[in-house]
Amino acid sequence: MATYNLNYTDSFGNGDANSSLSSNPENGFSDLSQSEKAVQELLIQQTPMQATDDHLIEFSEALRTVAKALRGSAEGKALAQAEAAEWKRRYELERSKNQELLHKGKGMMDHLVKSPRVHVQENGKTGRSSTIMERICSHEVLQDGGESNTPNGSNHKLKRKASFKLSWGCKGQTNDQHKKEIVSFESGNITTADRSSKQISLTWETNPQTVIIFTKPNSTSVRVLSVEMIRWLREHKGLNVYVEPRVKAELLSESSSFDFVQTWEDDKEISLLHPKVDLVITLGGDGTVLWAASMFKGPVPPIVPFSMGSLGFMTPFHSDQYRDCLEAVLKGPISITLRHRLQCHIIRDKARHDYETEENTLVLNEVTIDRGISSYLTNLECYCDNSFVTCVQGDGLILSTTSGSTAYSLAAGGSMVHPQVPGILFTPICPHSLSFRPLILPDHVTVRVQVPFNSRSSAWVSFDGKGRKQLEAGDALVCSIAPWPVSTACQVESTHDFLRSIHDGLHWNLRKTQSSDGPRDT
Repeated sequence: MATYNLNYTDSFGNGDANSSLSSNPENGFSDLSQSEKAVQELLIQQTPMQATDDHLIEFSEALRTVAKALRGSAEGKALAQAEAAEWKRRYELERSKNQELLHKGKGMMDHLVKSPRVHVQENGKTGRSSTIMERICSHEVLQDGGESNTPNGSNHKLKRKASFKLSWGCKGQTNDQHKKEIVSFESGNITTADRSSKQISLTWETNPQTVIIFTKPNSTSVRVLSVEMIRWLREHKGLNVYVEPRVKAELLSESSSFDFVQTWEDDKEISLLHPKVDLVITLGGDGTVLWAASMFKGPVPPIVPFSMGSLGFMTPFHSDQYRDCLEAVLKGPISITLRHRLQCHIIRDKARHDYETEENTLVLNEVTIDRGISSYLTNLECYCDNSFVTCVQGDGLILSTTSGSTAYSLAAGGSMVHPQVPGILFTPICPHSLSFRPLILPDHVTVRVQVPFNSRSSAWVSFDGKGRKQLEAGDALVCSIAPWPVSTACQVESTHDFLRSIHDGLHWNLRKTQSSDGPRDT
């Protein structure tokens, strides 16, 4: 872009204006003895001319400023273009060097990779490096042909680019049990390895022998279906069937032929269910799935949830097709969704050590801390891996799994998240701050929520809507991702079932389609 200069001196200088005024005899400058009337006429004629001259001067200054700005812009653009051309030249030169090195042959490259690192010692001699970083190796990517500044005056100094690996590590772990490689290094590029959120399938190595059925209480349709399903599983599949004590009593009151159905007597036997049960079947809604998962304090067998509730975000199977569904599940392979759970425990202020905690509680949806019946705002100090996050002042806080993102967290303004995305949702309940937005934290962190000593009232915590406990001043709730996820069978696959659930259950983004007739872009 050409530069140019603007010069307005000749047009708006004092010389032209003054000459035109002095050459006009009617202005009265040739004869000072004229009458007072002539002087007044002179003043009347001169005043507008002076005002106009002042405006012209201001306008000329403005034009000079604009010209200066345009000149600076043009110079800046030219400089930027020159700099870009220089960088392009360097890039092309570097690229050509790398291509030449790549054509040298695999043998030369292997030799350079295996060669030890060389460094210059204080006495000026070369030697092998005494320390090598773990999981770090180097290979040649550039070669500088310039003169070396080392004392021996050697030419062609090699510049190496180190290759490396990144892996996940668990804080505090001294072994590699919990490590997982997440990226790979090829030709200087970082690429992700296999993702953990890929679709997971389950294949039976041995045929299932025992199933347990959990049912929604006080439902006639569920009771009728459970009777039919138990008979079919026993007579046609030869499976051992476990039910809850309440359900077994109902079955025996209907017919003595259900004496083959097994159950448990006390809570101690519940903890021994997992080694006995191969498959879990739920008849109800999402609440029945939550109840079934809470019965297992450790690993959970695969769950086949049948929809007999209200919304059913976790129940993709239809009850009227239970035979075909169970045939496919028992035969395998089936797609499953791994739903992460939170493990929570309370540390009381009176405890002398952190390990003096209450029993761990596992939740599949969310843990909620609220103000209860108190009229005061909750005051909660929140920490993430011992780093202070914020102080919650409002009605409360929700710590949710991604499976619970369509439950209480969604009603409080949280986002809907795919259930196989690992993470912890940090959602405030009616915060007394317009800038307090929800967060999604990574799955490896530990969240601690503590009631400060200066809080006006205590707080209350509930786990999946049950087990409500009070948190006094100084008490803390600690939450992290549990190592035992809940695997639920998919009707099609995980993403398809999730999208279908939010479309059918929430009518997500459902609106009348815009009419095709009307104004259009031309």
